[in-house]
Amino acid sequence: MTLINNTKQLQDACKALKKQKVIAIDCEFIREKTYYPIPCLIQIGYASGAILIDPLAEDMDMQVFFEILQNNKILKVFHSGRQDIEILYNLSGQIPVPVFDTQIAAQACGLGESVSYENLVRYYCNTELDKSCRLTNWQMRPLTEEQLAYAAGDVTHLLVCYEKIASYLQETNRQAWIKEEMDDLIDLKHYAINPEDAWQKIRHNIHSSKFLNALKTLASWREKRAMRQNVSRQTIIKDEILVNIATANPKNAEELRQVRGMRADIAHSVLATEILQALAELKAQGLDKTLVKIDREKEVSLPSSGQSLYEILKLLLKIKSIEYGVVTHLITSEKNLREYIINPKKNIISSGWRYEVFGKIAAEFCRGELAITYNPEQQKIHFLENKNQ
Repeated sequence: MTLINNTKQLQDACKALKKQKVIAIDCEFIREKTYYPIPCLIQIGYASGAILIDPLAEDMDMQVFFEILQNNKILKVFHSGRQDIEILYNLSGQIPVPVFDTQIAAQACGLGESVSYENLVRYYCNTELDKSCRLTNWQMRPLTEEQLAYAAGDVTHLLVCYEKIASYLQETNRQAWIKEEMDDLIDLKHYAINPEDAWQKIRHNIHSSKFLNALKTLASWREKRAMRQNVSRQTIIKDEILVNIATANPKNAEELRQVRGMRADIAHSVLATEILQALAELKAQGLDKTLVKIDREKEVSLPSSGQSLYEILKLLLKIKSIEYGVVTHLITSEKNLREYIINPKKNIISSGWRYEVFGKIAAEFCRGELAITYNPEQQKIHFLENKNQ
């Protein structure tokens, strides 16, 4: 375990990393008050141990490490790596490749949809992690030996977990089961920020075009301001108040002050001027009538005749997921299951490994070729050919 806080040390360490086929990566960061997470420590696990990079060290040139992140011959292993990848993307301007996420892969190993790192290590390493430093302030210097040992453990155990998961996936021929999820993990859309999409993350139950246009405009304004000042969105103005402003759609300062929950300091600040200006510009350019509220799981509606079939297919999906020891979401989402009822031909469960695991039996049931029975003596569910067809 080595703490690296200068460019020369990092260059020497990366000479060893270049020889590796697999490395594990984890990041300690703080994000309570800033828009962008503050990277405080980058841990790298490899065959010979671990190195800890201090990104807060003065005059540290990290380019040689960024080259490691883009080296296609070195697999980068994360656990629940979305935030770690975001940090590395913000630092380097590029997404690490190739990657492997043990939390995603665990879905194909029967360990649940979002298994924690602590439970993963307990399962594969028979080790209880010391989490006493979990809530430590990683921005403070110097770091203690206890903190460094804790940080190193986050990547040394991760390599062991990866090796056992990868071995299981190979033995069961399940590598393809997680490929789409791994590809999605490194999709630029998750890390390249578009302020115009910020409104989609705000909870509300209003569907009018006027409201949605106002909310999109205000959310974009707030996002740009938060990015520019590097402060959290909620520091500028809370979601609830933003929704109230979009609902009222005030035309002047007096109407803005009357918005429910509006704080006096905001109503009399430059923020109020910017809010009113943004809404005035929206009115001048006209509404986008195509704007609709996005609901990921309910946007596909079924006719009443298809609702019963949907519920039975959900049951079949659960049965097959238990049989194969894999989480249902990895096979298909509820939204996709509704889409399958509407159009079964162009669906992810109609081909590949998903067809073998679930799609085949779903198609047979939909055609009336399959019956479900329960044997009370064996306490098992059986699928039988429907001889009446």
